[in-house]
Amino acid sequence: MFLWRGDILPGVSAAFTDVRAGNLALHVGDHPDEVRGRRAHLEQSMGVAPQDLLFMNQVHGSTVAVMAAGSPAPDADAMVSLGVPLAVMVADCIPVLLAGTSPAGPVLAAVHAGRPGIANGVLPKAVDSMRSLGATGIRAWLGPSICGHCYEVPAGLRDEVAAAVPATAGTTSWGTPALDLPAGARSQLEAAGVPVDYTGPCTLETESLYSYRRNQKTGRFAGVVWSHD
Repeated sequence: MFLWRGDILPGVSAAFTDVRAGNLALHVGDHPDEVRGRRAHLEQSMGVAPQDLLFMNQVHGSTVAVMAAGSPAPDADAMVSLGVPLAVMVADCIPVLLAGTSPAGPVLAAVHAGRPGIANGVLPKAVDSMRSLGATGIRAWLGPSICGHCYEVPAGLRDEVAAAVPATAGTTSWGTPALDLPAGARSQLEAAGVPVDYTGPCTLETESLYSYRRNQKTGRFAGVVWSHD
C-alpha cells in the first residue's frame, strides 16, 4: 500500500501510497463507494479514526486552507492543520508534505504542487500559513512526481514558468524543453528556510505509481501526514 512511510518529526508520520492502495480520488470515474472504502482502508493502515483524514478539492491554484477536525473539503491546493491528518492526491504533480512544531502541538501541511501551483507560490504560502500558527523547525517531503527529464513542455511554457521560478527550467532526456518541478519546489522551500528530507521517484518511470502522462485514464495516489502519540 505504501511506496514510502516514515517519521517526519517525533510524533508525526508521513507516507505516499502506490497502486496497491488503489485510486483514492472521487473525480476520475470510480464508484464513490469503492473510493471511500479505499480511503477507509488507508485510514486504518495509518492508525487514524474513520473519516478523520481530510481531503481537498484540488483546483491548480494557490489557496491555502486552515483545517480543523471535521472541516469540509475546501477548494484549495494546500491544507494546514494543528495535528489533524491531511491528504493530497496526485498522478504527476508533486504531493508535498510538511511538518513543524508549535506550543499548541504539531503543525501539518499537505500541498498539491503542480505547474500552476509552483509558479504561483503555493509552497511559500503554505509555509507562511504554518508559521502563522506558530510552526518552527518545519521540514518537507516531496513525494513522487514527474521528473525534469520526462516533463516535456513547449519552450514558451518552460520560459514562462522559469521566469517566475528559475530552477524549474529543464531539458528532457531526449533534448527538448522541460519543466523540473521538484527542482523548483526545492528552491522555493530552501528560500523559505525549509529543508527537504525526501524526494520520491518519477511517476512516469515508475509502474507502481499512477501517471497522467503515461495514461490519462488513471487514478490518483496520495501523500498523507498525521500526528500520533
